[in-house]
Amino acid sequence: MGSGTEGTRGGWSRRRFVGALGGAAAVVAVPAPAAPPAERPRRAVHPAAGAPGTTSSAPRPLYLGTYTSVDGGGTGIGLATYDPATGGITGAGTLTGVSDPSYLAVHPDGRTLYAVNERADGSVTAVRLSDRRILGSRSTGGAGPCHVSVHPTGRWLLSANYTSGSVAVHPIEASGALGERTDLVTHSRPAPGPGQQGPHAHQFITSPDGGHVLAVDLGTDTVYSYRLDPARGTLTEAAQAHTRPGAGPRHLTFHPGGRYAYLADEVGNAVSVCGYDPATGRLTVGKPQSTGSAAGTTNYPAQFLVTADGAYAYLANRGDNTLARYAVEAAGARLRLLDTVPVHGDFPRQIAFSPDGRLLFAAK
Repeated sequence: MGSGTEGTRGGWSRRRFVGALGGAAAVVAVPAPAAPPAERPRRAVHPAAGAPGTTSSAPRPLYLGTYTSVDGGGTGIGLATYDPATGGITGAGTLTGVSDPSYLAVHPDGRTLYAVNERADGSVTAVRLSDRRILGSRSTGGAGPCHVSVHPTGRWLLSANYTSGSVAVHPIEASGALGERTDLVTHSRPAPGPGQQGPHAHQFITSPDGGHVLAVDLGTDTVYSYRLDPARGTLTEAAQAHTRPGAGPRHLTFHPGGRYAYLADEVGNAVSVCGYDPATGRLTVGKPQSTGSAAGTTNYPAQFLVTADGAYAYLANRGDNTLARYAVEAAGARLRLLDTVPVHGDFPRQIAFSPDGRLLFAAK
């Protein structure tokens, strides 16, 4: 379900979902070049079939996002390592002092970790990975931030405020610390979709060519495309793409070719292939397709991933508790459902590849 504190679907609030989740909310593996010293390896992971890459024998760092303000939640950012050869994971403690770090992202240089603080007074926090020093937090200007990403230039941090339906931009300093927010845009149009009381920004990412940043809003059934001023960090709306009413789009992922993207509808329990025009930033949403969830199962699809070679896509199915596997065909223009794989746990909220693409981690 959504990651804000006020949105509801079918009698379930975001906080009730968090209580059911309990454990990890997000997972991120750090790229090798600038990673901190290796520790010990925590639990089994899911291999990503067809993913390229080579395997190193040294344990690699893994960071787990949690909710700290709910019963059964965590106490900060979980620290772990994983064995690249076996997929075995071992816990290594917790980085405390970060509240409700429900979603994580790593700077392209691998030196800084960023976390949203999913609270009513939303903020984002930077952590230097070499010594795990907290570099400070900045307000997102909204409530319930649930997603964060780093622009490919490494100069800007993008965050989505679910509860208040807005997206924010922060500059990233040379040290990895965050500067004061440079822009905040609230999704005021179109009107909220069926069953929604307002906009609910759920994701904020950059297109593969870097020309546009796109915000997925579950509340307005819309994907917004913006141009990001590279000098000032300000946003200018370029286009809107509308899903069918009540679809509740949650997450978008691009095919590496840059001409197609795949959208997961949380409320509508469907996925769509979208055409993308890099020149205008315009996204064209295709027909809904199956998530592979079992008939009669209440399912909320979440994270969508595509392998680096563009050959396969993976979808986390919460409720069905599976990963759906798709073959990507026609240079990205078509998804073909292959099967679903059990995650052996409840409510897989986020999935992530290891940097070499050989492992797939599921946070649940």
